[in-house]
Amino acid sequence: MSRRCELTGKGPMSGNNVSHANNKSRRRFLPNLVDVTLGSETTGQSYKLRISAHALRSVDHRGGLDAFLAKAKDDELSTLALKIKKEIAKAAQPAA
Repeated sequence: MSRRCELTGKGPMSGNNVSHANNKSRRRFLPNLVDVTLGSETTGQSYKLRISAHALRSVDHRGGLDAFLAKAKDDELSTLALKIKKEIAKAAQPAA
């Protein structure tokens, strides 16, 4: 399981640990990933995702999973999130 947010694409970054004596050693900054279940109003289904805490706040701010995925760029989303986005778009179209 990769350490990457499924909605925003946020992943590990690298930097330095700096001691009081100004010695530097490499380290990794890992994203704060949480396992959540988000519901879609359009499809009526729940989806289990591994997203960052920042993305969870963004989903709430934009008004839910449907609104977040509508504005999200496809290259940042994981394959599962892209599949969910297509399902929501398909369910939102009126049946002809």
